Amino acid sequence: MIDTLINVAFCVSSLVTVLMLLLPSQYDPRHSTKSTRPKTSVQILVLGDIGRSPRMQYHALSIARNGGQVVIIGYTESDPHPDLISHPNVTIVPIRPHPAILQTSNKLLFTLYGPLKVLFQVVCLWRCLAYTTPPSRWLLVQNPPSIPTLAVASLSCFLRQTRLVIDWHNFGYSILALKLGPNHPLVKVSLWYEKIFCKSAFAHFCVTDAMRSVLKQDFQLQAPILPLHDRPASHFSPIQDADERIKFLASLPETKEICSKPIRLRVLVSSTSWTPDEDFSVLIEALLQYSKLATSNTDLPEILAIITGKGPQKEMYMQKIATLEAAGKLKKVTIRTAWLSVADYAKLLASASLGVSLHTSSSGVDLPMKVVDMFGAGLPVVGWNRFEAWPELVTEGVNGMGFGSADELAEQLAKLFGDDKKLEALRVGAQKESTRRWDDEWNPIAGKLLGLN
Repeated sequence: MIDTLINVAFCVSSLVTVLMLLLPSQYDPRHSTKSTRPKTSVQILVLGDIGRSPRMQYHALSIARNGGQVVIIGYTESDPHPDLISHPNVTIVPIRPHPAILQTSNKLLFTLYGPLKVLFQVVCLWRCLAYTTPPSRWLLVQNPPSIPTLAVASLSCFLRQTRLVIDWHNFGYSILALKLGPNHPLVKVSLWYEKIFCKSAFAHFCVTDAMRSVLKQDFQLQAPILPLHDRPASHFSPIQDADERIKFLASLPETKEICSKPIRLRVLVSSTSWTPDEDFSVLIEALLQYSKLATSNTDLPEILAIITGKGPQKEMYMQKIATLEAAGKLKKVTIRTAWLSVADYAKLLASASLGVSLHTSSSGVDLPMKVVDMFGAGLPVVGWNRFEAWPELVTEGVNGMGFGSADELAEQLAKLFGDDKKLEALRVGAQKESTRRWDDEWNPIAGKLLGLN
């Protein structure tokens, strides 16, 4: 009996010793000398493609440029911002992508594969946050996705004595509801999960004042909630010279053929992630209606619609567009897709006639960053406006216009492209909006919290 107890005690003590040895190291500012110590150290976690997460890249650049040390963790499916790659204060740590077999749009398979995908992500995230990267003073987490990000980040921060800050772009449960429906049990579990784990954060950023109200009232958060509105980065800027705009459009492989024709043309740009929260069929239907109007009304110009971005529903919509073109239903309308570098995308926005946002907002309190980029380039916008936070971004009739259906969008396209004065008035308003920049918003809010100003 005594021998058995001794063996059990030995096993338990050995297990405890192993666990103690495997615990991640804690943050300690004394580990660096004053001469080498940065103003602060920040990990930024993006459970998504870093290159397609502009707001988190802007966070990283602002921290680095103000003397902080940044480790940004995420998928590396596309090229990040060039300044992020070249900055000596920035380190990019890639997350291993989950197996392709676990990605599905089928509801039944999603409920089966989902737990396996989450388990794979838990292992990869824990390895990155607890062992691959050194401990930092702060961990800034993009939300959504919230599962499993918030749980893993909360545990890592607890063990490493790191302060957790959540940057709310939207709500994870509302995104999940688009796929499964608002009454699905997994959506309710996701909401509960999000409300529980977000309470471990030291502070919160959010993209709108309306979102702050939801976090305060519905999530009952006690930590500071700081609205940090999206603003354009410095590489987005208006192009005042009309000839320079035409020259750039003529240089792009996707647009040079039609831009070289002697026709009256308006260039429409829409950036989309080709996901269910952006109903691209609204734009297609509006362009079909415009085609009919322009065919009978010679005062209306031709439209070149350039669609940028990558996403799961792209091929489905491209097949639909090809079918409509083959049937001759898109007369005086040409649709092209493009995937551009950061610099060329900024120039495209500055060279276009009008931007279109199809973002419908799963929560009603988030905002499309693509509109911010368009304003940064001095490009007026028409966008889906049937959600609460829209007026925080667009001033109706000054720098843009809202719509709630394909009919309304077609009507606005005909109105603006048929009257140069109305379009130019919106451009003036958008160029005025372009003076409001990311650093002006970030420094007194995020910079102050992180001790960088």
